[in-house]
Amino acid sequence: MGDDVIVETRHLTKEFKGFVAVSDVSLKIRRHTIHALIGPNGAGKTTCFNLITKFLAPSGGRILFNGHDITGTRPAEVARAGMVRSFQISAVFGHLTALENVRVALQRKLGTSFHFWKPVRSLARLDGQAMDLLEAVGLADARDIPAGELSYGRKRALEIATTLAVDPEMLLLDEPMAGMGGEDVERTAQLIRRVAAGRTVLMVEHNLSVVADLSDTITVLECGRVLAEGPYAAIAADPRVMEAYMGTGVAHG
Repeated sequence: MGDDVIVETRHLTKEFKGFVAVSDVSLKIRRHTIHALIGPNGAGKTTCFNLITKFLAPSGGRILFNGHDITGTRPAEVARAGMVRSFQISAVFGHLTALENVRVALQRKLGTSFHFWKPVRSLARLDGQAMDLLEAVGLADARDIPAGELSYGRKRALEIATTLAVDPEMLLLDEPMAGMGGEDVERTAQLIRRVAAGRTVLMVEHNLSVVADLSDTITVLECGRVLAEGPYAAIAADPRVMEAYMGTGVAHG
């Protein structure tokens, strides 16, 4: 595997009781890029994503991360190695403030996650780091607001902040724009662009205008197989892709 490739899948396959959801998918995700998985409903995007993040075991094929075979590795071990799916770390506790949520994630990195008997003041040393992360995702003004009171888009930003607290080398986002209105979509797109600096991002996303704007490389899946791959301009001009989307406007975002 070349030095510029952080994740590679080789002939990745997943069957569910005779149904082949992912078939012979070989990907190379380059370091420090944003790589998107797209495709029509039922294309196998989420299954492929779950295989890479180790939430599903493949029926065949291999997965490599930084040149190491992680095909049989547990999700928590993969996360500790630096490949983190946002919800693995970023469970938002609605009764805790935004600052407290990020501080919990910082505790995990220090290995003190479960030292709940310690007085709250002992965690104050993490407040500076927590505020830096809140500022990075545009939530500095929400430090003392319970997470449950934040808008949907701001909760997603908080999830990303808690994920960044463990300083992942690679960040995996499953439909980060799902359920968002236009303003939140734009804010979250800007956030992804910022946090991608110096990191690799793999995302599954249905919002094609976001994919066009953010992605360096796009892989299109259809019926569990790779249909096309490349930059957005090439993907949008590919008649096979337009046919797969049955005229839903992929070429126009």
